Amino acid sequence: MNTAQFTPAGTMTAEDLGRIHLIGVGGVGMSGLARLFLTRGLPVSGSELREWPSLAGLRALGGTIHSSHEASNLDGVDTVVYSSAIPQDHLELVEARRRGLRVLHRSEALAAAMTGRRTVAVAGTHGKTTTTSMVTMVLQQAGTDPSFVIGGEISEVGSGAHHGTGEYFVVEADESDRSFLIYRPFVSVITNIEADHLNTYGDLATLEAAFAEFARLTDPEGFIVTCADDPGGRRLAETLRAEGRLVWTYGEAPDADLRLSGMASSARGVRYLAEIEGRSLGEIRLPVPGRHMGLNSASAVLTAYLLGLPVEAAEAALGAFPGVRRRFERKGVADGVLVYDEYAYHPTSMSLALQTLREVAGEGRLIVVFQPYRLYRTRDLQAEIAAALAIADELVLLEVFGPGELRQPGEGAAALIEAVPLPADRKVFVEAWDDVPAEVARRARTGDVVVTMGAPPISLLGDQLLDALLARAGAAGGAALGTGVDPDGAPATAG
Repeated sequence: MNTAQFTPAGTMTAEDLGRIHLIGVGGVGMSGLARLFLTRGLPVSGSELREWPSLAGLRALGGTIHSSHEASNLDGVDTVVYSSAIPQDHLELVEARRRGLRVLHRSEALAAAMTGRRTVAVAGTHGKTTTTSMVTMVLQQAGTDPSFVIGGEISEVGSGAHHGTGEYFVVEADESDRSFLIYRPFVSVITNIEADHLNTYGDLATLEAAFAEFARLTDPEGFIVTCADDPGGRRLAETLRAEGRLVWTYGEAPDADLRLSGMASSARGVRYLAEIEGRSLGEIRLPVPGRHMGLNSASAVLTAYLLGLPVEAAEAALGAFPGVRRRFERKGVADGVLVYDEYAYHPTSMSLALQTLREVAGEGRLIVVFQPYRLYRTRDLQAEIAAALAIADELVLLEVFGPGELRQPGEGAAALIEAVPLPADRKVFVEAWDDVPAEVARRARTGDVVVTMGAPPISLLGDQLLDALLARAGAAGGAALGTGVDPDGAPATAG
């Protein structure tokens, strides 16, 4: 996407948009934006073919949700909002332009909502949803009442967006289509930079250049935060500092500005000691496991410190961090099998998530139900994705989810399943969605951990797996569905 075609941030407010219609309003990013507009008292409608869980909440807030795509959905509308997932020949998008309505990309509409606030924008190849959630909770704990729009829902809060009264606006900045270049942050947080979205950028060097361009948009009175442990983040920090820009780093690296030490992770969570400018900030604890979670939280600690907020607020918020839906989200236990859902689809984030799930599984087996996300990524990173999936004991693979993409012969799940270095009896490609629960119930044993992982639709599968396991238990003469704690005593919601 060429950002030059879009309206620069700061020239419109949300109130300037009039009656707003969102195409594909059920998606997590679009539903969050719709929620934000509704809580600001703006009239909102949307169209969505699938009944996503978020839609009930939008209706409760007064949103009008159409279950079909029709030209008549635009009657009385002033502004139509679309995402990069919507094709340019979409019926409603074509009709909006024919009528001469204001048509905005999601990022433009979000930029309008941020006008007049100090934006904290979180970017990165992976980890940005969790990190955005952590920064938001820290600012909330500090009493700043930030507005926020996150590409996921904070567990137990049940929302990925909020219209706050404070000066800060926390936003997850998406690099996949270059739309993060529309924002003008006061604080830019960049978790990591790895090869991804090469259908947009072509190569890693061009991707890194885009992140540098994003960082340069940061307000001169603000600051930039990067990870010293990430090679891409380290290169970015060196480049920006050479230009005289204010960059702060975090990580376990000896030269990190916020240095972490003694990091330890178990099924019960992660903890580490933090130090900055010769000052000990004490021990930071999170109830969610994974060293990558520790690194994500460190960026929130550093951001709060640099904004002059109490470190105690960061400690308290992170100590109670409930996790983010679809990020290591515990769905339940049925017939002695623990089921999680995880959004990871890039090989690095997949490996981190699966290694953490191994900690949770203990002596049990790890069964992965994976739906790859995008054909180009599955093709270009096939070897790396296959290696990540090999961390599992067993693999149930679905076809690639790639809206608008044409699968060529030999591409997709057929090629990926062959590349995964697991024995033939421990991996299977299941073509029909409805056949997956039975396949998982056949393979899973008491004490195993099952995770649904990958593209957005697979998040709907977890409950079906639990039902299949419960039915299996009932057929065997007994059933157990966990609702309080895991068998090992870990929290019911691991995030």
